[in-house]
Amino acid sequence: MQLSHILQCRWGEFMYQRLKDLREDRDLNQQALADFLNVNQTTYSRYESGVLDIPSVSLIKLAQFYKTSIDYLVGLTDNRHPYP
Repeated sequence: MQLSHILQCRWGEFMYQRLKDLREDRDLNQQALADFLNVNQTTYSRYESGVLDIPSVSLIKLAQFYKTSIDYLVGLTDNRHPYP
């Protein structure tokens, strides 16, 4: 297995866990986020598990909802604060 594939898998797992943690920290269920994103709960579940890629429009909405940056959501930074 190539290093890039290993890094991609670990990065993806980290990203999806972060989305789940943010949701659970606010005591929200998947249906609440699905409603916010105007998708069904199954689709949101697939976003959170990494089975389905999250569209950029949805990432933007999630970043605004959580008052953070897309970089934080996808694991490129540990800084939760949005950019100025």
